[in-house]
Amino acid sequence: METSDHITTVRDLMLKFARQTGLAPVRPDPQRYLWTDAFALCNFLELHRRTGDHRFMELATALANQVHAILGRHRTDDPRSGWISGLTEEEGGRHPTAGGLRIGKKLPERGPAEPVDEELEWDRDGQYFHYLTQWMHALAALTRASGDPDWNRMAMELAVTACARFVHVSPVDGRKRMYWKMSVDLSRPLVAAMGQHDPLDGLITLHELQMTAAACPAPGLPDLRPEIAVMEEVCNGLAWETDDPLGLGGLLTGAWRAAWMAAQGLFPHPDLPGRLLQAARVGLPLFIRSGTLGLPPHHRLAFRELGLGIGLHAVVGLQGLLKTSLKGPLPSLDEALNGILPYQPLAGEIEKFWLRPDAQAAATWQDHREINMVMLASSLLPEGYLRMD
Repeated sequence: METSDHITTVRDLMLKFARQTGLAPVRPDPQRYLWTDAFALCNFLELHRRTGDHRFMELATALANQVHAILGRHRTDDPRSGWISGLTEEEGGRHPTAGGLRIGKKLPERGPAEPVDEELEWDRDGQYFHYLTQWMHALAALTRASGDPDWNRMAMELAVTACARFVHVSPVDGRKRMYWKMSVDLSRPLVAAMGQHDPLDGLITLHELQMTAAACPAPGLPDLRPEIAVMEEVCNGLAWETDDPLGLGGLLTGAWRAAWMAAQGLFPHPDLPGRLLQAARVGLPLFIRSGTLGLPPHHRLAFRELGLGIGLHAVVGLQGLLKTSLKGPLPSLDEALNGILPYQPLAGEIEKFWLRPDAQAAATWQDHREINMVMLASSLLPEGYLRMD
């Protein structure tokens, strides 16, 4: 596909997504899901940049407002009502992210007295830290695209709340760690284990919010240096290697974002991008050897593979960084990048597979239709999600 074909395909996917989820035209019961909506917002911004069609900026803004109005409030089937932060209606409207944001799962969260059902927990609501960081990234992108610092302020307020509630001191070793899943009101953990890359996402994203605040200043923006120090402490000594395709994509996009900021002198850990690429270099051959990419569509999960596709597109940006003058060195980046480059064509292969009508007819596509559509659009036009300027 040529770039013009990609734009047409992404435009069609995103307009279909807007219709199906009740964004445009607006339905009485819009379907909002935080991870999907974060990528969708970035896609709308890139469509606006590429086409000049202002309706895509309007869709991005409408999506941000709808996410806050729905996922920043209690569910309609919850006996509680109003903003999950507990703020008054007026204050909650000004600070919709102050209590975090719900995932948007189909089922209500597990009650305090209910036993844990590990399989059912995947379909229950609550809050995920790695979903919150995706939304922070999307809001920062919206500020940079629109020039309105208020979106980044909401992201920074979300960061302060998330770091305060998800981070805890382990009773086992006294180290600071993070809960993987919290209750809607952030009062109790629902899954106590830590997501492998959650603190890494936090560290990189908080620096991005600080960078965006410096570029688009406004009175009263939070200073995230204390939260960044906490993320550094949690990250210390952790290993990032994984063979999960979505996790591998996250390592590659994280390497790109960290390297871009380091190249501007805005990220104090210039060795991190090389370390993340080295971790991806370990995991990529393991994923390939698993044989997943040779399976029929009903045995594959599109959104996880497309997350890898987005990360592999970030490799192109990393190549560009190495060709430009940098404010500081990026240790081991060149060597590690050479180990990733042979895998870059996989992005196109994954996209081509999931563009096939028979692949999209499979139950694994239809069961996760919206997230698959949006992640396919993000992989076809990755600049929206990867853009840092």
